[in-house]
Amino acid sequence: MRIPFINGRPTATPEETKASATAGLIAFQTHGAPAWTPRDYAALAREGYAKNAIVYRCVRMIAEAAASAPWLLYDGAAELDEHPLLALLARPNRRQAGRDLRETLFGHLLVSGNAYVEAVVAGPDGFGDAGGAPRELHALRPDRMKVVPGPDGWPVAFEYTVGGRTVRFNDPGEGRLSPVLHMAQFHPLNDHYGFAPIEAAA
Repeated sequence: MRIPFINGRPTATPEETKASATAGLIAFQTHGAPAWTPRDYAALAREGYAKNAIVYRCVRMIAEAAASAPWLLYDGAAELDEHPLLALLARPNRRQAGRDLRETLFGHLLVSGNAYVEAVVAGPDGFGDAGGAPRELHALRPDRMKVVPGPDGWPVAFEYTVGGRTVRFNDPGEGRLSPVLHMAQFHPLNDHYGFAPIEAAA
């Protein structure tokens, strides 16, 4: 999908009201309660990755190859060599280079079936501000994250818990930047979480 640019910035798209006819069924099943990942990520990581040399090598090879793919950015037909987005992808945070972050994300995706990216935005109103733009990207561990479904069954927030303390990331709504991007492998039996390839191997 191409995003139109004007003066180097993406143009706004009109807000639309959209609703799935089946969303109410999902909401009825989850009752709006937080939904934990339905399996033990630590066990998958420990038994399937850390203690199996073949799985370890497969995950490493796929993650390294995927992370090495180059990023290209276009404004119409013209390829851009310099842009804040390219700079962010090259150096997403002060502790990681872009390739390191992508290797982590692909590793999470392969081991757990889910990967999460937190976008840190600088702006006068914080997240969702029209003038705000992501300044940092961070990979979040999938075993610490849970999805919070809303009244329509779709996620309205994510909760990240470490050592008994929880940080809640609320979805600001249509047309505004979400603080968390959730990537998930296809799961035929779960509405919120992906299916890990190594779980099938187990």
